[in-house]
Amino acid sequence: MSKLVAVDLAKSYRLLNHGPTVLVSSAHAGEQNVMAAAWAMPLDFDPPKVLVVVDKATHTRELMEASGEFVLNIPCRAQAEQVLTAGSCSGKEVDKFAVSGLTALPGEAVAAPHVDGCIAYLECRIISEPHNQQRYDLFIGEVLAARADPDVWHDGHWQFDGHDDKRSLHYIAGGNFFSIGEQFAVAARQAE
Repeated sequence: MSKLVAVDLAKSYRLLNHGPTVLVSSAHAGEQNVMAAAWAMPLDFDPPKVLVVVDKATHTRELMEASGEFVLNIPCRAQAEQVLTAGSCSGKEVDKFAVSGLTALPGEAVAAPHVDGCIAYLECRIISEPHNQQRYDLFIGEVLAARADPDVWHDGHWQFDGHDDKRSLHYIAGGNFFSIGEQFAVAARQAE
């Protein structure tokens, strides 16, 4: 039997927090912003929905609430420094696109921009859930448009072989990331 060590409950989220880091972009009334977020996930298939946690204190959230939309951008390993910068300063004080070196591109289904160089993005309309938004900072978005880089997205799956700089980023706290590793497949055992 393996021996497991106790995990400080205040840091227990880190056991699950290795899904892809996203950049959340938003816009309203001529302003735009981008922030890094590690807490995003799929919610439903039809219509497709996603969840993202966005703190009340962020400029991105102000723009999201005013516009009713946002974009989840999936950055890659080559953008790690830019992602960390976007996650380390406030859009209330600086132009985070300019400071981080990220470039905003027009969305196709929403006014919020998507981020150039990302390996994928999902443009979303907020499904209003005031209780979840206020109490848990949790936003549900219906996906209206999605695109992915054909270098690493084939036949409905991520396939990163030969494109190490385009592997998805996974934030694990303290300025540390890892990028997705080698893909492998297994077959399920058949019931007898």
